[in-house]
Amino acid sequence: MTAPTQARGEDGLFIRRTLIVIGLIALALLLWSLRDVLVLVFGAVVVATLFRALAAELQRLHLGYRLALSLSVLSVLGVIALGIWMFGAQLTSQTQSLGRAVPQALEAIQSRLAGIGLPIDLSQMRPQGIGSSLAANAGKFVMSLTGALTDILLLLVGGIFVAASPTFYKTGLIKLVPPGKRELTETALQDTGTALQLWLKGQLVAMLLIGVLTWLGLWLIGVPSALALGLIAGLLEFIPFVGPILSAIPAVLLAFTISPDLALWTVLLYVGIQHVEGYAIQPLIQSWAVDVPGAVLLFALLAAGGLFGPMGVIFAAPMTVVVYVLVKRLYVQEALDTATPIPGEDKASPS
Repeated sequence: MTAPTQARGEDGLFIRRTLIVIGLIALALLLWSLRDVLVLVFGAVVVATLFRALAAELQRLHLGYRLALSLSVLSVLGVIALGIWMFGAQLTSQTQSLGRAVPQALEAIQSRLAGIGLPIDLSQMRPQGIGSSLAANAGKFVMSLTGALTDILLLLVGGIFVAASPTFYKTGLIKLVPPGKRELTETALQDTGTALQLWLKGQLVAMLLIGVLTWLGLWLIGVPSALALGLIAGLLEFIPFVGPILSAIPAVLLAFTISPDLALWTVLLYVGIQHVEGYAIQPLIQSWAVDVPGAVLLFALLAAGGLFGPMGVIFAAPMTVVVYVLVKRLYVQEALDTATPIPGEDKASPS
């Protein structure tokens, strides 16, 4: 090979590498700009996993997958509709009472703090759109509510589409990797699907138990709006660490409007429920579901919140399960050739 030919070859190689680097940077910037959409896509996968898990249970009755999936979707929507029909009026009334009571509780706390020489201004803690600021924030509230409802609708519809044709989407994703790694990719996706399904089953059980325990506990000690507060506690249980704290705040504030003693009992109730969860509910669930280290979940929650905002916080736990399984399968086992258990692989077979 002559020198000019070799030089042209090196120049061509340099240009190709430069274009590859530029393409990767452009792809990274594109993904970053679409991060909110990517979180919604992941949320749709989580919803699809829920529908597929219910469909797998129905298939034990010798039903076809399409019929089982249709029944699972109708079951979820039916439970939601039934809950709204049975408790909708009561929940609306209690939620409105809760919204009126929170500002009153903050004023009462501020007065008591001022009485002992701590003039702390708590007005900034008032929820937006309550009281005199309702009219000024009505537009923002409507826009945020519309956006939230739109996201929920997208999650449901997207979840139905993914659950209806999981093989189609999985095959398309596998085709994006080199042929030599497709079998490994398929195995990794199967592992993440199994682990996510098991985690979701366990989380739904925990949410149900925490919601019922909170509702009964608040009702027994005499806190108003116990049903609404129990529903809030059950839903926020989906978010690790932060969810239980957020669910306790309105209950404690509402109890404080009645008496400081009731507020103290409310705090003790929530602490007791979290101890029951930590020492009884979670170990029982983890015996057949997926156990992810607490420290990993905590820092993943902080990272997801910083990268993706509120939607990242909501889906931080299932994201952690997926990344945790992929790291173990693709990096620890494949790249490092080190034996390590994959969460869920010995607890359930793929559906």
